[in-house]
Amino acid sequence: MFDSVRDDLRATLDEIRAAGLHKPERVIGTPQSATVEVTAGGRPGEVLNFCANNYLGLADHPEVIAAAHEALDRWGYGMASVRFICGTQEVHKELEARLSAFLGQEDTILYSSCFDANGGVFETLLGPEDAVISDALNHASIIDGIRLSKARRFRYANRDLADLERQLKEATEGGARRKLVVTDGVFSMDGHVAPLRQICDLADRHGAMVMVDDSHAVGFVGPGGRGTPELHGVMDRVDIITGTLGKALGGASGGYVAARAEIVALLRQRSRPYLFSNTLAPVIAAASLKVLDLLESADDLRVRLAENTALFRRRMTEEGFDVIPGDHAIAPVMIGDAAKAGRMAELLLEHGVYVIGFSYPVVPQGQARIRVQLSAAHSTEDVNRAVDAFVAARAELEG
Repeated sequence: MFDSVRDDLRATLDEIRAAGLHKPERVIGTPQSATVEVTAGGRPGEVLNFCANNYLGLADHPEVIAAAHEALDRWGYGMASVRFICGTQEVHKELEARLSAFLGQEDTILYSSCFDANGGVFETLLGPEDAVISDALNHASIIDGIRLSKARRFRYANRDLADLERQLKEATEGGARRKLVVTDGVFSMDGHVAPLRQICDLADRHGAMVMVDDSHAVGFVGPGGRGTPELHGVMDRVDIITGTLGKALGGASGGYVAARAEIVALLRQRSRPYLFSNTLAPVIAAASLKVLDLLESADDLRVRLAENTALFRRRMTEEGFDVIPGDHAIAPVMIGDAAKAGRMAELLLEHGVYVIGFSYPVVPQGQARIRVQLSAAHSTEDVNRAVDAFVAARAELEG
């Protein structure tokens, strides 16, 4: 039976390659850092890494690593259980309490990933009599999570407040019992920040709750690194925050839902990814506590990241590149053609800069790009070398 399926799958893979949409995996032989060594999938050797979510450079921070080593000795390697059976340790409860305090929420529940966190919210909270109103460019995990629920689905154009209000009115007129507006805090392909204050205003006006996936913001956006709700002054008005421990907060894995106490309490009872997935490894929980210590004790990493971001954006603009405007550490360099974006990424690797070309279906057709992500671990020299590599790669691509 599989022989016929195999032929179909191979044909699909050939089509992906022919369209320039194939996504190869490069293998690195070093810890995640500002500089990594590529061992397979590209030119071997040491290169500057400008495509990780390691915004604060904490993935190989010595204090985080030391905390992880200590946690292995104290708590062991893994739990071999789910939370409600025998998978809850003191370190998990401590991290939940610390995240709640850091994010200004009443309670927090840990998941194995933010994808699972988003997958476990909607089905638990919303039924057929409810409505979810989602930004058109929300992360795939939000889209999949909404699909799992039986709630009525409304979609508004990206950051379009007039369209959001239209969808809220339609949901209300349709008799929705509960209404939930959900948005990314930062949209990962563009680096745009959601207008949370205006979203909260509209939600209040129409009796809706607000949920934010702040994965690309917590740790470095806002005066204290508490994310887009802090940036917009609405920490007390957002009902649900989901996020990850796998980006700025150390770069490992794990996710969370920080929310009103009753919401978290219900998730502990009925959220399927929480009830049926193994507990977050205790070593990650303990290392994440150290990350929060670092974030709350100083802002030097946030300042450094902001400086690197401003320098890269300014220099790339001066060199004539089309960089989506903004001040976020995600700085997309627009190319347009998918094959051209892939080729430019290859040339940049040859020039010692590791970046990835993003194309359909990750981004819309005709909007292929190189998504550059800055880190506090980059030096000024690193940033300037990256810009010089872009200039050289462009010359070769057009030459």
